[in-house]
Amino acid sequence: MARRAGNTLDKWEVGIVKAMLARKYVPQDIQAYFSRPTRSINHARISEIRDGSKHKAVKNATDAELDAFLDVWPNVDPATGLHLKGDELLIKAREAMIAAVHTFNSAGLHFRAELFIVTAIIAWTYLLHTYYKREGVDYRYKKAGVVQKTPSGAEKYWELSQCLATGKCPLKAGVVNNLKFLIEIRHEIEHRSTNRIDDALSAKLQACCINFNDAIKELFGREYALEKRLPIALQFVTFDGVQRTALIGADLPAHIATAMDNFHKTLTEDEQKDPQFRFRVAFVPKVTGKASNSDLAIEFIKPGSPEAEAVERVLLKEVERPKYLPSQVVAKAQAAGFPAFNMYDHTQLSNQLDARNAGKGYGVMVAKTWYWYQNWYDKVIEKLGEGWVRPAK
Repeated sequence: MARRAGNTLDKWEVGIVKAMLARKYVPQDIQAYFSRPTRSINHARISEIRDGSKHKAVKNATDAELDAFLDVWPNVDPATGLHLKGDELLIKAREAMIAAVHTFNSAGLHFRAELFIVTAIIAWTYLLHTYYKREGVDYRYKKAGVVQKTPSGAEKYWELSQCLATGKCPLKAGVVNNLKFLIEIRHEIEHRSTNRIDDALSAKLQACCINFNDAIKELFGREYALEKRLPIALQFVTFDGVQRTALIGADLPAHIATAMDNFHKTLTEDEQKDPQFRFRVAFVPKVTGKASNSDLAIEFIKPGSPEAEAVERVLLKEVERPKYLPSQVVAKAQAAGFPAFNMYDHTQLSNQLDARNAGKGYGVMVAKTWYWYQNWYDKVIEKLGEGWVRPAK
């Protein structure tokens, strides 16, 4: 297998190698100081430095720099074996995602989704920078071949959107769609205040967590997975019908609702159902005759299985139900054979049945506009079929 471009020494490491050679360390011993689980350094890399065939322009590290390197060696995170300097990007990626999840799960916070999204985007950016660095992909912004710099003189690296846009991005389409969606929401929350978006975005945030964990394992190794650091979250309540409707039907800020709708319109139905775009879990009380299984609260099922198809019917199709304006309900009723039914009749019928009561689940408030679900239209047709007439004025 061809050597990965990322299995090379950083400039600061080359300086350390030169200083070690000057102290008469043998190449084989030097090699041992710079190989680690995330990077295998071939002895030829040391020989290139010793012979001067590469890195001629790099200066030797000072005696003080070499001593400092040796004093802290191996300088690794004991839990993962990651080098605290050489693997800094991967460490930051893991810690940023851990911080995002801990923040979202913290009791008493009111802007959890906003904090999660901003921190998770940082995590994904560092993760992809780590991957591109290893694969030898230059992820700096360039103009006419010249590396662009910030006003302070630092090199400008790709933000997450550019990391996703490059043809060398290793992520699957559902993962990319999930991240593009969160980036759109981040743009909104950076420029305007928000409220009550945690519940509306939870499926996408859950997918983001699982996607990140899958990606870090696939791209770098299972030993860097996060499940050991992040235990399952527990809660103190169950949900009755009224609470469930209130959660799903939260009044979203207009700009967030618009951003979500606009993004969803760019995706096919299958892309919206992709669990890498949004992930849902059904919490169902388990009843089992086997004592060893009686305390299992949730069960993860394989996508594509009959059980998964059943969950999809319960969750995906219900949560993303079509929504209709009152005028659309009236138009559908007229087309169904009730041409005399008008907006006044619709208002009277909805008031008579207290149809806007959140507990009945007939509709939802989105951006201060009430939308009706299909089950309300079905109720209208049912009542009209029974001979309903408007109350006398």
